[in-house]
Parts: sequence; structure tokens; C-alpha cells
Amino acid sequence: MRRALRDPSFTIGALIVLTVVGAALFAPAIAPHDATAATLRSRLAVPFSAGHPLGADAIGRDILSRIIFGARISLTVGLASVAVAVVMGTLVGLVAGYFGGVIDAVLMRSADIQLSFPFILLAITVIAVVGPGLWKVILVMALTQWVQYARIVRGQTLSLREKEYVQAARGLGATHARIMFRHILLNALTPITVLATLGIANNILLEAGLTFLGLGVDPTIPSWGGMLADGRNYIERAWWVATFPGLAITVTVLGFNLLGDWLRDRLDPRMRT
Repeated sequence: MRRALRDPSFTIGALIVLTVVGAALFAPAIAPHDATAATLRSRLAVPFSAGHPLGADAIGRDILSRIIFGARISLTVGLASVAVAVVMGTLVGLVAGYFGGVIDAVLMRSADIQLSFPFILLAITVIAVVGPGLWKVILVMALTQWVQYARIVRGQTLSLREKEYVQAARGLGATHARIMFRHILLNALTPITVLATLGIANNILLEAGLTFLGLGVDPTIPSWGGMLADGRNYIERAWWVATFPGLAITVTVLGFNLLGDWLRDRLDPRMRT
């Protein structure tokens, strides 16, 4: 821990992530106002005026409160979509890499087909059919990102399945499931962990972009992408409406990226000094 605290990537990244997570968990207690309450008398109030530390939007809603509650949406989308994608991709990669042959060919060609579809085009198509919504956005992200985890796990499995300890376990009568999950998967967690950490940051950006385009969460729910969309029409005369949500996205993504870089350096023996 002392070595980690001396690393700026870990210190800054952990501080940012813990702050965002704390704000999301205790939003009702720390938010100064109701995030959905509109007060026309405070319409476009400037920062540090009328009881609004970061100002108010076009219908008088407190920006700081909406940013705090918006952290819940961003973290939910980032964590849930990555978790689903990791589970799907890991299972597919393990099965393809361990058994090989026709199973490997079918699964990996399916992954290649998935990679051929641009994310934004697929997201627009799916959400246009099923409609926008929080869990629908999470599902779309997971279905478009499991491939990268599957390819990484498959590559690790192809190299690990021929190791001596795997051959010994097979010779002692261990089942395929035990070998895959006990002896192979546990030794392939390093790249999965690093990629998942960076994937959370990427999905927070994607959720903000989809919501900005009207394809994300419900507009009545406070979200950083929705706040950016609301503030684009007032950027010249009320810069704070869009600037502060944009800064929240930037800082949060930076925090997760710094943690991902630190994990990569710590878990990769070639990066150690």
C-alpha cells in the first residue's frame, strides 16, 4: 500500500473514483437540492448565487444536485455493462480456447461478425426498435463489447492449456470445468481486470454520448449526458449548464483510466522495476 500511495496514477485515480462512488452512494444526503425540482425564479442562475453552488439550468434545477445524482447513472451503466460483457466474453473465450476445433471456429467467426458492426449504428438500430432506457443501454453495450474479452481470454487459454500443471490436472482426472475455471481462468485474470477497468471509463463516455443523442436513459432521470444535451442551447449565455457536467465526465473517466494504467503496470511483470 505504501508503494501504491507513492504512485501518482493510483493516488489520483483512487481519490477520484472514491469521490464519485461516495457521491453516488450518498447522493440524497449530500445533494443540496432535489435534483428534479424546478424553480423558475432560479432559471439560469449563475454559479454561487441563489443557493446554487454551480448554478441552475434553464428551468431552475440545481446543477450540483443533478451532477451528484447523475453519478449514479454513469456508474451503474459503466459497472453493469462491463460486468455482463466480462461474463459473456470470458465464457465464450474459455470454451473456444480450451476445446478448439469446430467450436472455436464457430464462436470466433461469430465474434468477427459482431466486430464488423459499428457500435453507434448497432446502438441506434437496437434502441430505435426497443426504445431508450437504462437497462437497454446496458444490454446494448454488453452485447457489443463481449468480443474483446472473448478474444483476450481465448488467447490466454490457448497458451495456458498446454502448461504442465494443466496437463497434470487432466492426468489426475480433473473435469473440464475444473480445469477451465480453477487452473486456466485464475491465471488469465490480469488482462481481464485491466481491460475491465478501462472499459468502465469508456462506457461512461458512451452512455453520455447516447443520452446526448436522445438514445440513452429517460430524459427525466438526471444524467450527465442529458445535462449536456440540455445545456447545448445555452452555451453562449449560460456556459455553466453544460460545462460542469462535461467536467464531471472528464474527471471521472480520467480517474478510471489512471487506475487502469496503474493496474497494468502492477500486474504485468514486464512493467515492474
